[in-house]
Amino acid sequence: TLTWLTAHLLIFSFCSVLGHLVGPVNDVHFYAATKFAVTALTEGLRQELREAKSHIRATSISPGVVDTEFGYRMYSDDPSKAEALYSRHKNLSGLDVAQAVLYVLGAPPHVQIGEILLRPVEQQL
Repeated sequence: TLTWLTAHLLIFSFCSVLGHLVGPVNDVHFYAATKFAVTALTEGLRQELREAKSHIRATSISPGVVDTEFGYRMYSDDPSKAEALYSRHKNLSGLDVAQAVLYVLGAPPHVQIGEILLRPVEQQL
């Protein structure tokens, strides 16, 4: 039924730890601003869905450094910066982020997990 369906609908936004703080790295200040916007938009959406009594949940997943091509693309003109970014500590994997999604999916329909912030244990930000 439609009631069952809406009780099980989830909206995910994938953000970043930089949507919660501004780090001391000039290269990412504007990136952080866009991620703060995603965090705010997701929370606003969650509130609107609640006020509409839709029972649709909205969750933001905000990982720290994940082993992806992101850093290499961002620093394509200077790959040594990407190497420095990824070699500081053991980073998250895509599987780590997927586990966070599965955690949210496993929550009962009456439980709203608004945000998950995950990062490597040794990550400073």
